[in-house]
This record gives sequence, C-alpha cells and structure tokens, in this order.
Amino acid sequence: MQRIPRLFRWIVSVALFFFVLMLLMRMITFIYFAPPGIWGAGLAKSFLLGFRYDAREVGILCLLLLITGSIPPLHPFSTRAGKALTLSLLFIFLCGFIVLYVFDFLHFRYLLQRLNASALSLLEDARISGGMVWQTYPVIRILLGMVLVFIILFWCLRFLYKKTERVVYRGSKRRRVVLGLVVFFVCALGIFGRLGQFPLRWSDAFDLGSDFQANLALNPFQSFFSSLAFRSSSFNIAAVKKEYPVMATYLGIQTPDTATLSYERTIPAARADTIMGKPNIVMVICESFSAYKSSMWGNPLNTTPYFDSLCKQGLFFDNCFTPSYGTARGVWASVTGMTDVEVNKTASRNPAMVDQHTIINDFIGYKKLYFLGGSTSWANIRGLLSNNINGLRIYEQEDYASPKIDVWGISDRNLFKEASSILQKQEKPFFAVIQTADNHRPYTIPAEDLKEFKKISLSPDDLKKNGFESNDELNAFRFTDFCFRSFIESAKKEPWFNNTIFMFVGDHGINGNAGTEFPNAWSDFGLTRNHVPLLFYAPGRIVPQRLHCVASQVDVLPTLAGLANIPYTNTSFGRDLVKQFSVDSGRSNIAFIFDANNQDMGVIKGSWYYTRNQKGSQEKLLWADFNHVENPANKDSLTAAGREYTRAFFETTRYLLQHNKKKP
Repeated sequence: MQRIPRLFRWIVSVALFFFVLMLLMRMITFIYFAPPGIWGAGLAKSFLLGFRYDAREVGILCLLLLITGSIPPLHPFSTRAGKALTLSLLFIFLCGFIVLYVFDFLHFRYLLQRLNASALSLLEDARISGGMVWQTYPVIRILLGMVLVFIILFWCLRFLYKKTERVVYRGSKRRRVVLGLVVFFVCALGIFGRLGQFPLRWSDAFDLGSDFQANLALNPFQSFFSSLAFRSSSFNIAAVKKEYPVMATYLGIQTPDTATLSYERTIPAARADTIMGKPNIVMVICESFSAYKSSMWGNPLNTTPYFDSLCKQGLFFDNCFTPSYGTARGVWASVTGMTDVEVNKTASRNPAMVDQHTIINDFIGYKKLYFLGGSTSWANIRGLLSNNINGLRIYEQEDYASPKIDVWGISDRNLFKEASSILQKQEKPFFAVIQTADNHRPYTIPAEDLKEFKKISLSPDDLKKNGFESNDELNAFRFTDFCFRSFIESAKKEPWFNNTIFMFVGDHGINGNAGTEFPNAWSDFGLTRNHVPLLFYAPGRIVPQRLHCVASQVDVLPTLAGLANIPYTNTSFGRDLVKQFSVDSGRSNIAFIFDANNQDMGVIKGSWYYTRNQKGSQEKLLWADFNHVENPANKDSLTAAGREYTRAFFETTRYLLQHNKKKP
C-alpha cells in the first residue's frame, strides 16, 4: 500500500467509509419498512441500483477531495491549510448526511417515500409543523442521538486520516499521475452513473416494479435534490389547445371553443319542484381516512363499524380517489374541483393561484360556515377559503370554548360538538364544512373521552399485517369512528337533521400494504395513499346504494349540488356522479392521480390504472379493480388511452390553476 500516494489512499478510505454507511442505512430502511413477500431478484436490483445512486454522492465528495488535494498548498497531508480544508469538507458533508438521513427516515416512516423537495413547503408553516414534530417525536433525544452519532463518525474519519498520514509513498511521479487520472475517471463515472449517452436519473428507480423497491434504491440526497428541478409553475398553451377536444368531450362542455379555451358549463336544477326545500349541507373532510384501514372493505380489525353502518344507509362510492396526497391538496381539490399539481409547495400557498371559482357560491341563500379545530393559517387555507367563498364564516380554535389538546387545536369530538351548537342556531339553510384532524400524528385522544372510548393494544405483527404501524395510529383511527358516531347520533336529535345532506370524504389515504383484498397496484404503486371513502348520507332523501364506479374527490361539489337540486356553473373538472351513473353507470368516469413526491401521474378508468413519470419516459398499465378477475385484453389500446387522458388532465390542470378565477 506504500506505493499508493496518501491522497488517493485517503480518498479510497473515505469512499469505502461512506459506502458502508449508506449500505447500512439502506439495510435499516429495508428491515424497518419492507412489506411482506419482498424477497427476490427485485430486492437485489434495488440494492445494486442503490449502490449506483450512492456512488454519485460519494463520487462528488471524493472529486472535491481530489481537486483540492491536488493543489500543493491545499494538500491534506502536507499543509495545515490542506488538513483544515479536508476535515472541514468532511465535517459539512457528514452534518448534511446525518440531517438528511434522519429526516428521510421520519419522512419514510410516515409516507413510505423518500425525503423530497415537497417537504420544503413545511417551512412555510414552521410553527405548526414544528409543533406537530415536537408533540409527535422525542425531539431532544433525536437531537442528542444525532450529535452522538456525528461525534462517533467524525472520530472514525479522523482515525482514518491519522492512519493514512503515517503512510510514506515510495512510488514514482508517473505512477502518481496515472493513479490520479484513474481516481478522477472512477469519480466521474460514479457521478454520471452509467456507461452510455445518458446519465443515471432519479426516475430510473421506478422501473424496478414497485414504489417500495424504487424508494429503497434511492437515497435522500438523490430524491431531495433531483426533485428540486420541479419547482416552477407553468403551462404549455399549445399542449392545452391540443388536449382541449379530449377534455371538452369528457366534461360535457356545451359550446367548446379551442380559441377561447372555455371550460364553463351551466347545469340547471334537476327538478322544477322545490317541495323538499333547500337542504342543508354538511361536508366532512376526514383526516387520513384511508380506505384499506377501515371496515367498509373488511379490515379484520373492524376499525370503523359505525361509519360502515352509515355507508349501508347512504350512497357510498367504494372506488373513490383523491387526486393528490396531503391535507392542503385534499382541501384544494374538494373546494375548487381541481388537482393540485404544484410540486415544492401547494397551490394554496401560491399567490398566483389563490383566486379560484368554487361551486359552493352557487348555493345561493345559504349561510356558509367552515369549522376547523386548529388554525386556517396553515398552508394559507384561510386565503383559499375566505378569498373565494362568498360570506364565509370561519371558526377556528380561538372561537371555541373547548380546550386545545395539541398542535392541531381542539379534539375532533369537541369540534363536532362546537359545530353542532352553532348549526342548530342557524335560521336559514347552511353549507357547513367540518375538517377533522385527530387521525394525524401525534394521535392525541383526550383523557375526557377515555371513559367512553376504550383503547385497544395489539401486537406489532397484528398491526402491520392489517395496515397500521402502531397502537397509537390504530386507536386514533378508531377514535375517528367514535367521533362520527357522537356527531351523527347527536345531530339526529336536532330539527335540522331531517333536511340535511351529510357528505364524508377522506382528505387523502395513507401509503401502506393493503393486503390481498386489493389488487397489487394498491400496495406496490401507492394507490393506498389516494383511495378513500366517499359517502352521501341523508335518510329519507337519498336511496341507500353502494356504487363501484370510479369517483374522484373533485366530483364532490357537483354531486352535492345535484343531490340538493341546486343549479350551478362548473369551470373545473368535477362531474355529478349520480347523474353520470344514470347515463352510463359511471363507466366513463376518470380519476386523475398526481404524486408530487414520486413525480408521477396517471388515470384510473374502469378496471385499469395507467401511470407514468412526469417526463413520460416510463409508463405502466396496472390492474386496479378489486372486484373482478384481471383481463389483459386490449392492453395496448388501453395504454394509449391512459396516456392520452393523463396528458389531457395534466396540461389542462396546469392551465386552469391560473385561469379558473371566480367571477366578480
């Protein structure tokens, strides 16, 4: 080894050190998060591709060490300045390494996705985000652990440095030059990622066969910094005009015009009579109401028996999807009828997009109310709501007598109680939105409710195989059902109940293993984070029925307006699900899916889920019907149709986000 110069030996030692460390991190990720049955050739491919991604970060660091060390005054073993610079570079890299991997682990633990640039949006609500983190995680212990790990790892690097420093090089100058070129080209190859015309890309991971395998291959450096490239809001007017005929046909635009790009359609009341009067509307947006965790699809833990009973008494859509993941995106889709396709921030945070038309304003003569246990300053939801819903009265935590229990404000049960007390005082029809929050970390259940609500405790194996990661999460999910029961049973005693349409929809689902009751696409490609219950409940007004046609969160307002016999103007994407079912049994319904984390998008239509990455270079057609046997017939034509609809929805959405302004 004495014939290898100290600089090159040092670079190799540093490279091996970080390769081992990153392999260890990937193994921890696998052990902690791996779904059942993941063993096989796909796993080996994930680790091999992961090594190539790791080589990019290690190559960048080693190239910096090579370049600086090749400058005589900055040689790490010949000058004090060189030693200080080398150790400083390692100090900075190691700090970034530990911070990124810790945040990545917590991010993965919640979303089963690598840390990406969309997490930067949390900084815009730092107080609320910080409060949630403080109440959910042992922050002090985590910070102390990070400091301890840093001290140990930096000591190891200094040990390697001192060991290398004692080596005496006895080779020729020519050998030094040749070895320097070899190290340079190895670093360059590691950074480029492959032998070929095009470099290794972030999106290459999603050819591996499932979201978990892709995320296992990635590291937080790759996923975070690659996703920074998708940070601008724009649209392609030529693409919008090209796709306009497709969208005009799907949306039923009465007078399509490619020149003006009008998406407006006026929907008259379905019935001329008003015998039943104007019904009240209570729209409940349910935090993290993931379908596969609930009772309606037969989860063995029977987490939501009361809501299941409501679904049997109402109009229940069991194949409903949210277009994006995240509460702010869910509220956006529910209120505007559009998918939030912003990446590194949500549309509600974009000043250029906050002015939006909403069908809620067509409920003329209604008192508009919005109830949230916490603060609507989060994600600028207040701006979205108050700027666009005429005469809206927002109730937040400071408006209630109930005590605040955590960062999300008052408990959901108290939120429903507070809302009920206000609704019973209304003297004219009301349109009320109630947004829940308790089914979210830190999963707080008030002590005052533990007399009626009984927690349960299951083994880690029982929790994992049924879709839960902890007893806290399980009990919070069950507590949501308890709150629904408390609310509806109380409302039944009020005079306004019999003239009210209740609508429940999840703001989003939660990524996880849906088991054998759902197609593989649910677990392997993340549909669990979009699949949510959608229920319209109004005994005596709505005939109980369970429908399996595809539905989307953007459809809720047109459907509510149709059920309430309200004429309205629609300028975005939603369709009246009930009306469409009477036309074609919902066979033409499409749910557009946009994943800001993995940078992919697609559509669900009928029995199929088409998905591709944003650049369109990778696409898949997956079976997405959990009630039937897969039929691969016409796969090529279905893929072509999925590609066309995905392009049409995406390009039109980008345009409408900035051209769906409310009328004066």
